[in-house]
Amino acid sequence: MKKSLFFLSAVAIALLTASCNKSLPEELDLKMNPNPMTVVGGQVNVEVTGTFPEKKFLKNALVNVTPVLKYGENEELEVVGETTTYVGEKVKENGIVINKAEGATVTQKFSCKYVPEMASSKLYLRVNGKVGKKVYDEEIDDIYVGPGMNATSQLADAKDNKGAVTPDKFQRVIQEMQEADIKFLIQQANLRNSETKTDAVKNLQAAIKEANDNEHKAINKIEVSGYASPDGTQKMNEGLAKQRQAATQKFLQKQMKKDKVDASIESEITAEDWEGFKTLMENSNIQDKDLVLRVLNMYSDPEERETQIKNLSAVYKNIADDILPALRRSRLILTTDLIGKSDDEIKKLAAEDAAQLSLEELLYAATLEDDANEKAKIYKKAIDLYPDDYRAYNNLGMIYFEQGNIAEARRCYSKALEIEPNNPDVNYNAAVAAMADGDMAKAEEYLGKAAGTSADLNAAMGTYYTMKGDYQNAKKAYGTSATNNAAVQQILDEDYAGARQTLANVQNPNATTSYLAAIVGARTNDREAVYSNLKTAVEKDASMKAKAQKDIEFANYKEDEQFLAIVK
Repeated sequence: MKKSLFFLSAVAIALLTASCNKSLPEELDLKMNPNPMTVVGGQVNVEVTGTFPEKKFLKNALVNVTPVLKYGENEELEVVGETTTYVGEKVKENGIVINKAEGATVTQKFSCKYVPEMASSKLYLRVNGKVGKKVYDEEIDDIYVGPGMNATSQLADAKDNKGAVTPDKFQRVIQEMQEADIKFLIQQANLRNSETKTDAVKNLQAAIKEANDNEHKAINKIEVSGYASPDGTQKMNEGLAKQRQAATQKFLQKQMKKDKVDASIESEITAEDWEGFKTLMENSNIQDKDLVLRVLNMYSDPEERETQIKNLSAVYKNIADDILPALRRSRLILTTDLIGKSDDEIKKLAAEDAAQLSLEELLYAATLEDDANEKAKIYKKAIDLYPDDYRAYNNLGMIYFEQGNIAEARRCYSKALEIEPNNPDVNYNAAVAAMADGDMAKAEEYLGKAAGTSADLNAAMGTYYTMKGDYQNAKKAYGTSATNNAAVQQILDEDYAGARQTLANVQNPNATTSYLAAIVGARTNDREAVYSNLKTAVEKDASMKAKAQKDIEFANYKEDEQFLAIVK
């Protein structure tokens, strides 16, 4: 007669009265699905199926069957599932009625949230009940159903996703430009005192001297351009432009010599300043200016343009009075380099007197530090001095996240989002932190606002789907991403060739990279891949030894001497 769990659980209770044996026979016909138990989306879901044979379930028997997951070093911890009651045909209590003549095949489900300690675990069924008035409570040992826990999906780690730094805008050298115009009379190129003594010209001369004398400034370029208005012949205007440029340059060189400034001057001429003419016309209030602008667009030849505009006699007088005089000029342009503080100066002030630094300098100062704690100190100072800028909050949150302080990381990201709620980089970081905290609902919310982030959003979406147990969408999201998490999805999808290639292309391989490669080796019966990769994994992270000892992925290697030499 074929014995099954449910037959023994019910019928054998009656037989125990004639036996001192507290244990039920071991040849139980149980089916556990999946086998081994598997973690999907952070949950353990398993079904146990068994059969009550025909004519064996006693009509006056009541049996309570409860799945129990035992875990820990000595199975001292347990999760108790939902109890199902089975009753014979003569029992009045509620339960699933088992017809004695027909028997039945029944299935019980067990579900619980996974915790790391469950890596080494076993599933049992706890049985009690009664036959007639005889109660059996502690007489029957828990009945073993199945071994182990496949938790490879848990190797998908939110930290596998690189954070999105919100950068500083610090520039060591900032360029400033200063201009001054000198006007000339019609068809003349001589400088007038009234033009060389304007505030604009004086200020530019003073700026040249300061840029030459100040250690934090430097002259980048000095330009002098000569112009002529587009009335008169091309030849005459070209000569005027050259003369105006030369006169202005000579004037400026004399002033620079007096101020002891040694710098070259770049020269340029514009014989007929049609671009300047067009700009002045566009900004003027001259009647029929649109007509003049149409002429400019219709004719490209300078002489034809001039002729057509002069034919507009009603308009031309205003042009001659209001537009053309402004084009008879020379222009002086100074480009100055403002030279910022040196790295040493910035580091010193960041440590001793941060208030002397701008926000951009403070954020830049953090990038000069290699130690994460020193970076954090600077970001905290930036927050104190500039509380309305989101970047220091975001970057401080990244440091906390890397240090494993997920709660503080999420707090910092929340503060940053109060200031910039739609910033894609901060939403991305907040999503990754939420995933690390198991808050998948918030992760989904943040990911929805992370489009445009500087980080790899597809890889983060893949991580999200993997952690949710949605492997189909995870595969689509990862695409060609070469990360540990992408390899986890491929292993779960039994795409071992793809997983090998992905792991080989991980940019900065770590212990997890090698551990995953060892799993691929175990699943493909490649012992050398198991040994070599597992050895590398434990060299990078000694905690991988204990993990491998408990991991059901290496169940076939538990007694292997070479395996044991690596993990002991």
